[in-house]
Amino acid sequence: MARMTLSVRRLETQEAEAARRLGAEAFGIASEPLTSPATIDQPGMIWYGAFDDELLVARIVDREYDAYFGGVPISMCGVAGVTVAVEYRGQGILTPLFATLLRNAKQRGALISALFPSAARIYRKFGYEMIAEYVRVEVPSRALAAVPHASTMRTRRAVAADFDAVRSVYDAWASEQNGPLSRRGVSFTATAEDFIDSFTGVTVAVDVDDAISGYVSWSRGRGVGEGASIRLADLLATSADGYRALLAVIGSFASVAPSVTIDTSGDDLVRLFLPSVEWKTVESFPYMLSILDVAESLTRRRYPSSVAAALSFRITGSFLPENDGTYELTVKYGHATCTRADHDDRTFTPQGLALLYAGAESCANLRLAGHLDGGDMNQDLDWDALFGGRQQHIRDYF
Repeated sequence: MARMTLSVRRLETQEAEAARRLGAEAFGIASEPLTSPATIDQPGMIWYGAFDDELLVARIVDREYDAYFGGVPISMCGVAGVTVAVEYRGQGILTPLFATLLRNAKQRGALISALFPSAARIYRKFGYEMIAEYVRVEVPSRALAAVPHASTMRTRRAVAADFDAVRSVYDAWASEQNGPLSRRGVSFTATAEDFIDSFTGVTVAVDVDDAISGYVSWSRGRGVGEGASIRLADLLATSADGYRALLAVIGSFASVAPSVTIDTSGDDLVRLFLPSVEWKTVESFPYMLSILDVAESLTRRRYPSSVAAALSFRITGSFLPENDGTYELTVKYGHATCTRADHDDRTFTPQGLALLYAGAESCANLRLAGHLDGGDMNQDLDWDALFGGRQQHIRDYF
């Protein structure tokens, strides 16, 4: 067998069709013939390829996002489109591909990275760990119809002029969680009209002051009766009555569409308003996080203002070896600085740091899983207080 001559570089415009054909191997052939030419010149997407001589044998995409952690949008590399040609699998091609992508992402300012894995083990070697889950759930429409009416709200169909108010509702929710994308910036180019036209309807909940306090974006499936359903892309509100009003609107379809599917994540507040426990997961997509810049990612986010601490730690085993070493995190009045240090109290794996950063696991659980070693166990509560308290969510699949 001839020896492979591998090189990794950013893809060029004329290589778009080869990238599309390679993607079809992994993600399937389109059900209808593709009429538009292949392109890799899309906002917020940077494509890389691995080549055996001149043959494209693997591809990967850096998607430019910001994601909320600790109440602050953090610059992120969203990894997508990972594909290796079938004849080249198992030969370690992803290692140089990820090294190139992640180092270039750091250079453009990304502090963290996230992806939806096909298999978790593949990506753990690159520092990723599962922190959340994007799911599609199925709920009987009658459960939504049984939600009590909210007397303080009225509902109406959204128009393009409501776009900024709708986005503000999402921002208010997302900023209080760990993980959601900001839906702002170069990767979110949809206009108000694009957004409205993406769904059968967008319904808003309006309070007594005529302010939008919630919205639901929904698509009506085909048919009537058994098998008919309503699909919800978002159902978010800034008040309990906002949730109740929107749930009642969707519940009004119960006589013609007995099922509602909801794209959601984590512990959705919607469940707190439903009178039944029926909540069936029909699809699930785990979500993984990795820390690219340890010091800056810990400095950039915010922390509980009631906690003041100076905590030292070490990272070992990083895919990007420059991340290994000792650090000190100093927190006061909700702000922090993280710098290199010459001493350490405890040692995290890269995956353990990702879990901690997302507030997905306590220090006690990190110890049990082998992601945290050493240090004063009494100090674990300080770490938990700094990084806990927010739910983990992701509401956009990429």
